[in-house]
Amino acid sequence: MLLDDHAMVRQGIELGLRKETDLDVVGSFGTGRELLEALARRPVDVVVMDFILAPSDSDGISLIQALNRRFRQCRPLIVCSHYTPATVSLSLKAGCWGILGKTQNLTELITAIRTVAQGRIYLQPCMVPALQGMQSVLEVASMKSKMDFATPLQLNACLSPKEQEVLRCFLDGMSVNSIAAKFSRSASTISTQKQSAYRKLGISSDSELFKFTHQFRKSG
Repeated sequence: MLLDDHAMVRQGIELGLRKETDLDVVGSFGTGRELLEALARRPVDVVVMDFILAPSDSDGISLIQALNRRFRQCRPLIVCSHYTPATVSLSLKAGCWGILGKTQNLTELITAIRTVAQGRIYLQPCMVPALQGMQSVLEVASMKSKMDFATPLQLNACLSPKEQEVLRCFLDGMSVNSIAAKFSRSASTISTQKQSAYRKLGISSDSELFKFTHQFRKSG
């Protein structure tokens, strides 16, 4: 289902999505109330919704919370004109499954819908570093009790090449000292690079890192 208080935007998205054989648009609405009433009659997998609706309508966070509370099988995907790190963080905490800027093309929206429909979180690459220090991507995954977590990018996109090297070696079972010997660096330097990478990814333990093993293998 689609939710946007601008009819032309909804119609444009709907026309584009109808060309995809695996996507079925079953409703298009201009207000949150209309959307909630429709969901009570027919559940859907994904709701593509604007974050900022008409002044008289629900705010984005409240609507996401209502969807999460009343229709847990439904996965909200936000499409917004403007977003801040706080917007991204609060939306994820409220229960949304993905966030996409309206500057992106329709192909990216289709990718986001498919990602969310498969039970994986969708974020644009530029949004991951924005969450540092605010909301760990791992906390979001844990909060939603997902078995899988992914973004349409490698999570190491915000890491320096040396930080990526250190994490890949660590995932291969190498110790800090052995990694230091391999790259002719001090153990303290390797440890600092490892902890810096952890901070950037929003993780705090080795066990959390291993949950994302496949993300680092891609660039190795």
